[in-house]
Amino acid sequence: MAAMASSAYGQTVTLPEIVVSASPVPVPAEQVGSAVTVITEEEIERKQKPFVGDLLREVPGVAVNRTGGVGSTTSVRIRGAEANHTLVVVDGIEVNDPSASSQFEFGELLTDGIARIEVLRGPQSALYGSDAIGGVIDVATVRGEGPLTVSGALEGGSFDTVRAQVRLSGGGERYHYAFTGSSLTTDGTSDASEARGNVEDDSFRNRTGHLKVGFTPIENLELELVARQSRSKDDTDSFVGGAGATDGDSETRAKRRAGRVQATYALLDGDWEHVLGAAVNDDQRDNYVAGARNSLFDGRKVRFDYQTSYRFDTSVGTDAEHTVVLMADYEEETVRSRSAFVNVNRDIEAEGYAAEYRIGLFDRLFLSAGVRFDDNELFDDQTTWRATAAYLFPSTGTRLHASAATGAKNPTIFELFGFAANFVGNPNLKPEESIGFDAGVEQTFWNGRAVADVTVFRNRIDDLITGSGNTAVNVPGKSKIDGVEASLRLLPVEPLAITATYTFTDGKDANDVQLVRRPEHMASLAADYSLTIAGRPARLGAGVEYRGEQTDVAFDAFFNRRTVTLSSYTLVRATASWELNDRVELFGRIENALDEDYEQVFTYGSPGRAAYIGVRASF
Repeated sequence: MAAMASSAYGQTVTLPEIVVSASPVPVPAEQVGSAVTVITEEEIERKQKPFVGDLLREVPGVAVNRTGGVGSTTSVRIRGAEANHTLVVVDGIEVNDPSASSQFEFGELLTDGIARIEVLRGPQSALYGSDAIGGVIDVATVRGEGPLTVSGALEGGSFDTVRAQVRLSGGGERYHYAFTGSSLTTDGTSDASEARGNVEDDSFRNRTGHLKVGFTPIENLELELVARQSRSKDDTDSFVGGAGATDGDSETRAKRRAGRVQATYALLDGDWEHVLGAAVNDDQRDNYVAGARNSLFDGRKVRFDYQTSYRFDTSVGTDAEHTVVLMADYEEETVRSRSAFVNVNRDIEAEGYAAEYRIGLFDRLFLSAGVRFDDNELFDDQTTWRATAAYLFPSTGTRLHASAATGAKNPTIFELFGFAANFVGNPNLKPEESIGFDAGVEQTFWNGRAVADVTVFRNRIDDLITGSGNTAVNVPGKSKIDGVEASLRLLPVEPLAITATYTFTDGKDANDVQLVRRPEHMASLAADYSLTIAGRPARLGAGVEYRGEQTDVAFDAFFNRRTVTLSSYTLVRATASWELNDRVELFGRIENALDEDYEQVFTYGSPGRAAYIGVRASF
């Protein structure tokens, strides 16, 4: 369905919505059978959350856990799958870190310069290959247009936090450009729980630059370049068997670089399109203790891909719209790590070939089917598939949607060959395999002022990889994950917009043990109110996030595991903004307004009540 939004002046508008992550080609949202949530640039700005990970807490089916304060390690799990089952793509670049068990570090991804986030839920290996058992998070940055625009923002607040952003962008008929530079520094709070007696603040610093440029040298040919780099320094605490997280003199310094070049050529009035691309992602992390480097990790992925798609219509029997897509890719993952315990220098090559067919019938039934073949040098060949369906009832505003798919996740280089003080790699690990189903109904009612969606899902994962003692093992049998996702978007009166989400997840491994860091119950409620102050547009916002009880892992002095339960918690936040004139806006927010004391990961704390204020300007 089309998205609803409330403008700065309190007027209801309808936005046509296109989804880019659920298929190799852009698809209108109403035709997508998979479960997907879209977060727009306007929503990102309105919510004022500095980190993408915090935005994802309000998405159905998504569990976010952070080991301490701002900037610390942040994991995202979709529909009960593991954190490294979530594939993250930024402007077409797969940015999961091969040296960190193929997990993406959300603790360093700022929202500055981001125009759109799509969260695609359920197994997606038929489109994306390994790393996508749980789903895909697709991030698109700002694309320049119009005359040169210079904008910036400056914010400060609790824990001596300072955040700054500058953007230059513009474009014409044959070119576009956008550069975003951002910085965030904070003295922070203790990563190790202050309630457990830890008092040392752990600071965080991040500098990120992102460039996107493109031009059209000849008709129907577009060339685009994306380049991104971030540097960060995160003070961290120690982890001691038996005690867990405790104050310590350690830090992690990271440099993450990524880039992509892409050529898109269209024929037959745009119906036949070719896309050729090359991308690289390089993550470097150095760990220091008492000022001396004790380990380093370097994970790199180089990828080449080609895609061709053809759209055509037929009128035999009934009018139908068809799209056929063929894809091929090659990638090489490399891991270099050195420490007192290990010297790892490994790489893995893989090739993938995929196809998708889409058909639209009667302007209301939309079907898709896809298949992918992967050839990996370390493991047996894998074939995965996916099928989706969406059906519209225009007279009642009802949309039915469903999908079924298989997924595969290869063991990571670190799981296979890594080594650390409390971990030994297991070269006998087998790939994880999954099959998932979901079905839901989306209903528009109240003359288009409300849209509700309820989706049930079921995932089964064979040979789930998990920690056991000081190594990783496959859990024989099927891990079972079932749940329900619900969302509501509501405009009860013109100036007020309300969104609500709820997720129930029941996840157990093949031994019927509850999967850790997956709360059974998660919910959020947000309200945004538009008004005028002194004749100028303003906004007031409020949000509530609830996380129910969840299990986690504790270690004794010999790093033997046991299961513990983390208490539920509720976070309340408030936001406000006011446009002083057409170019300058004031904004502010209060986080954790009730000063909740809680743990997202066992023995790691979280910041208390905090307040921030800032100014945004454009010229």
